[in-house]
Amino acid sequence: MDDPIRHPLAYARGLRGWSQADLAAHLDRAARGHGLRSGADKTAVSRWENWRKTPNVDSQLLIAEVFGVTVSETEAYGWPYWLPGRDEPLSLGSAHTVQALHDAQRALMDRRTFMTYSAVSLAGLAAQWATIEPERLTSALDGKRVDDELVDWLAVTSKRLTALPTEQRQHTVRLMEAQLATVTDLIAAGRHSEATGRRLHLLAASLATACGWYRFDHGRHWAAGKLWGAALQSAHAAGDRDHGAGVLSDFAYQSNWLGEPKVSVDQLGYALSGTRHPTARSLLLLRRARAHAVLGERTACYRDLSEAETALGTESVDPAPDWCAWMSPADLAVDSGQCLLDLGRTEEAHVRIADGMAMLPRSRDKTRGIFLTYQAGGYLQSNDIDQALAVTRESLDLATRIGAPRCVALVRDLAPAFKPYRQVDGVQELLERLKVC
Repeated sequence: MDDPIRHPLAYARGLRGWSQADLAAHLDRAARGHGLRSGADKTAVSRWENWRKTPNVDSQLLIAEVFGVTVSETEAYGWPYWLPGRDEPLSLGSAHTVQALHDAQRALMDRRTFMTYSAVSLAGLAAQWATIEPERLTSALDGKRVDDELVDWLAVTSKRLTALPTEQRQHTVRLMEAQLATVTDLIAAGRHSEATGRRLHLLAASLATACGWYRFDHGRHWAAGKLWGAALQSAHAAGDRDHGAGVLSDFAYQSNWLGEPKVSVDQLGYALSGTRHPTARSLLLLRRARAHAVLGERTACYRDLSEAETALGTESVDPAPDWCAWMSPADLAVDSGQCLLDLGRTEEAHVRIADGMAMLPRSRDKTRGIFLTYQAGGYLQSNDIDQALAVTRESLDLATRIGAPRCVALVRDLAPAFKPYRQVDGVQELLERLKVC
């Protein structure tokens, strides 16, 4: 199988059927039309597409010209996200719910790994969710009546599939995708009561959310975004504010992961406006604290950490929504520690991360793998190389066993910090191992 397309320029070329040499030739012709020389050749294009170099302003203007992109678009989106192939989420509403689900299924086959929704479009989607009331669910009148027993079976099996730990889910993701396709077909072409329609939309939201996380964990951010967009549509159609808030927080987590913490803060503000359950609020506040920490916003970070702790300790007569039922003191402790690491409070961070790791159940190995990399990062900051090496090895072994590429990527990100310590026993071996992961 070919490697996934990892850069918008390669995707844009593919849409035109151009090779790298073809693109260089088009750039040269465009430049000559202005009495200039482009200076771009196949090697330059390759560097751009492998994220090794960014074209200068003049080259970007030529690229925009050959692809028919306006200057205003290049200024609005920035390199390389103004290139052809960009897409935006559908507006919330019953007219778009089924289309969003079908788009999500097509995205599962899309080879793009680089694309995400723009900050502007995410803000608009979140604002719609916060202000637009769901419409009454109506069913198609020309299809067969949906069997309630079938819906019962789908609900039971879907819940089991989405609740599986990562180590097992890596083998069952195709079953989840098939369930999502079945539920989509029932929504699109079946006859059902409003109550049954709501159940189907909730099933679609749950399955699309879980499938989105699988794609996110594998670095397929475009597919994850399309799936989460469909989940938000379905949750909104069903009137489930809590699940919608959870989907917005997933977008926020992705934004923070991709280096856009300000987008994360904004998304979580909208999400917090739509949920009242204390466990849900605790998770959202904790994620926002992480984004504030990355931005260096100490006061806002400490405020959110304090409120997250208070919310987690608040009892509720209602069970926590499924999407955040796993939230625990262990998560609060470790993520608080990571916030403190980002803010330079290393010693306190070590204590909190260690406390959280001790509380985390073995059933949550993917989370353990992520937490181990946080712990390793703290040891590296303290120049405790032996401990950092031991914890990093443990994280890498775990991530490899359970099939969690995102955890492997986190470990790989630690490699530059280890390079000055090649003389320490085991460090060179780790670096060599990371090259082939």
